[in-house]
Amino acid sequence: MKKTLSIVTVLLLSITVTAQDNLKEGPFSQLIIRGVTLINGNGAPPRGPIDIVVENNKIVGVAVVGYPGVEIDSSKRPQLKAGGKELDCSGMYLLPGFVDMHGHIGGVSQGADYDYVFKLWMAHGITTVREPSGRGIDWTLDLKRKSEKNEIIAPRVLAYTGFGQGSDVPISTPEMAREWVRENAKKGADGVKFFGAPPEIMRAALDENKKLGLRSACHHAQMDVGRWNVLHSARAGLTSMEHWYGLPEALFEDRTVQDYPLDYNYQNEQHRFEEAGKLWVQAAEPYSEHWNKVMDELLELDFTLDPTFNIYEASRDLHRARRAEWHETYTLPSLWKFYQPSMISHGSYWHDWGTEQEVAWRNNYRLWMTFINEYKNRGGRVTTGSDSGFIFQLYGFAYIREMELLREAGFHPLEVIRSSTLYGAEALGMEDKIGTVAVGKLADFVIVEENPLKNLKVLYGTGAIRLNADNEVVRVGGVKYTIKDGIIFDAKKLLQDVRTTVANQKQKQNYKIKQPGID
Repeated sequence: MKKTLSIVTVLLLSITVTAQDNLKEGPFSQLIIRGVTLINGNGAPPRGPIDIVVENNKIVGVAVVGYPGVEIDSSKRPQLKAGGKELDCSGMYLLPGFVDMHGHIGGVSQGADYDYVFKLWMAHGITTVREPSGRGIDWTLDLKRKSEKNEIIAPRVLAYTGFGQGSDVPISTPEMAREWVRENAKKGADGVKFFGAPPEIMRAALDENKKLGLRSACHHAQMDVGRWNVLHSARAGLTSMEHWYGLPEALFEDRTVQDYPLDYNYQNEQHRFEEAGKLWVQAAEPYSEHWNKVMDELLELDFTLDPTFNIYEASRDLHRARRAEWHETYTLPSLWKFYQPSMISHGSYWHDWGTEQEVAWRNNYRLWMTFINEYKNRGGRVTTGSDSGFIFQLYGFAYIREMELLREAGFHPLEVIRSSTLYGAEALGMEDKIGTVAVGKLADFVIVEENPLKNLKVLYGTGAIRLNADNEVVRVGGVKYTIKDGIIFDAKKLLQDVRTTVANQKQKQNYKIKQPGID
């Protein structure tokens, strides 16, 4: 019996490996990508045709090989070596691999395993992900090692442990905070994700973390933001703020705490998110003296803003988020159930959500985006993060939506690409390895057949709608290839794999996605 099971296990593993191999090619001793138009992450305009030469996962050549519309002289192009791979991408657009600065690798409550999440990310060109807390440092580091060895289909992972995670007792003193940070570093974490704590503990933890050369992120939760806002964190050495909590509080002029209704209860998700939509109007007016003073200090501290606009978008337009066209095909039944109105699921705050709440949130976005865009205009670093898996936002798709929302905030499309590549790399301390296409850097690329600067929607896995010359509706775009560590991943096949997974789950459960309250 044991022998039979062993044979079955080997066969299953063989089938799995074969299926995975069908989704990727490489690595190669040499890879030449031919004829692309390069949209780099440094803010430079597109240029092409260009040949990019990779050897052993390092970019060794970026060669301009001609002019648009003119036949290329093949004798003047980089030459392929024996055993090398040539990828003809003539007329296509190549960008540096995208960096998701806020990517949770699924969750038990969502029923989303890492393979599902990783494939959706990779299918949308995301080659590097910072996980700001997850199922535990050991679990995340195991995936990080497997990704580094390319044993699984995955972006490279940076593990930021939730502050206090894994501790047997609550951290209640500065020395306990320092000791936890030291232990976290010894385990191999790349940084820490904070949610807030008493000032003396935050100060000690951030100081110790910075001494050890690690980086940090913080969601300034309402439980502690009244005495420790974004300015306090930035002064203490925090790398980046997540979302927007803590920033309006730093901008208060005529109050010190949010104007909470007197029956407010933080455990009530409707209270939490409804009142959050009224917060920015309580802050200093845009371009006022105090507003400028806070911005100037954050700029001086080289502080990073990671707004994650998309994760709150359902607050300003619930119908849009619920009816996104990819849900039926790519959202797991367990994830769809998690999104539904509930008193106990995080982010499922649709107890009684209507016009008044959405209008308040639209105004919230207007003020929030004004700050973010001006911060960028004055030289500040703004990155792209998705925080998917909550509030109707799906992995991969939500990242592209975040790019669209940066565009809405006022970013030029080239500035959007920079936030999604170079600025993410800088915030991670990896700008010498990723973030732009340059000699000496790692071979992480996104290749798409359409020009994403003209329409960011062509980066969605579902593509963009277009009417052709024959008056027919067609779908164009979708990432064609995602290249990570010099390995070529077929983005369309990755999406097909996810579609199959979702379809199998639906068939197994006899499940059909339905809108809330509709039989």
